[in-house]
Amino acid sequence: QVQLVESGGGLVQAGGSLRLSCAASGSIFRINVMGWYRQAPGKQRELVANISTSGNSNYADSVKGRFTISRDNVKNTVFLQMNSLKPEDTGVYYCNWRVWPFDYWGQGTQVTVSS
Repeated sequence: QVQLVESGGGLVQAGGSLRLSCAASGSIFRINVMGWYRQAPGKQRELVANISTSGNSNYADSVKGRFTISRDNVKNTVFLQMNSLKPEDTGVYYCNWRVWPFDYWGQGTQVTVSS
């Protein structure tokens, strides 16, 4: 089992910044992928960004150039720095930890961007 604890969500005005953190604990495999997904009201959950243990990262096109994902492998923590936030970035952000066949999710943290 892997437990994920997220923090850093909140309310921010458009153009502002937020930083999300997610700490993993439990049965951590050394090699894994951690990432962030988001779900807006009435929409499907979508990938925002993920990053492997080796540092390879992927971003949704909608956040490229504005969001940066990073991780601390010693502390098993992943971060999402979100800059130039837009109202369309509003949603519940979920931390994800995976290595096949295991897939774990955090409880979610609300991010609200006002216009």
